[in-house]
Order: sequence, then structure tokens, then C-alpha cells
Amino acid sequence: MIRPYTPADKSSVLALVRLNTPEFFHLSEEEDLSVYLENELEDYFVVEENGEVVGAGGINYFPEEHSARISWDVVSPDFHGNGIGGRLTKFRVDHAFSKSSVQTIVVRTSQLVYLFYEKQGFALEKVEKDYWAEGYDLYLMRYEK
Repeated sequence: MIRPYTPADKSSVLALVRLNTPEFFHLSEEEDLSVYLENELEDYFVVEENGEVVGAGGINYFPEEHSARISWDVVSPDFHGNGIGGRLTKFRVDHAFSKSSVQTIVVRTSQLVYLFYEKQGFALEKVEKDYWAEGYDLYLMRYEK
């Protein structure tokens, strides 16, 4: 079940990042996510299985650019490969495009998971080495309506 995030979900979402560190996130990113959840949240969703938060991801909007950005995707390692990430991404793409101002969706990810987004229909635009932290490169990807 995909539902809107509530502040009560914060500890579960941060725990998901810890479970995916350092394989997909740098150690410093947990604090960045905490700040995001407190100060930069626009639309953020969690995936629940049997009452447990097993995935999460957000959307931020940039009306002046007619775009949205997929933000802070994370899925429990126990659920990798079973379609949760794909369903959550499709849900957010559809949600963002339901807003008439959104024509493009971008995702800023890393070399560790950019192929996942490529399978979801995102196209690679730019790579920037060591953007997130040493060894964690920026892969900027775009999805057009």
C-alpha cells in the first residue's frame, strides 16, 4: 500500500536509509534526509507491507520550470527486486504529471542505481563525479511527459 508520509514515519524512513548504507547511500546522507523531511517536504509517500514501512520516496515541484523532481527513494533491502521501487516510482510519476504545470520529471541519483531509473523510462543527461560524497557520483536523469 502506498500512502502519504506522516511525521510518525520519520524513524522508519531513516532506518531504511541506514539499512541501505553504504551500499546505496553515504553515511552523511541520513542527516540530509532528516533535514529534508523536516524542512523541504512537499509530497512524500511510504510503502507499507503488513503494517511495516518498507519503502519511501518524494516529489518536489518547480513550477517556474514546469518540472518535478523525484526525491529520496529508499526500499528495504529485504524487498529489493520485488517491484516495490518500480511501483513507487510509477505512482509518483503519475502523481506529478497529474499536475498541469509539470511537463518534465528529473531524478538526481548515483551510478549505483541509475540503471533502475533507466528501466523506468528516465534518460541520462549528465554525470558529475563525487557529487554526493567521494565515490557517489551524480547521475541526472529526465523523464518527459
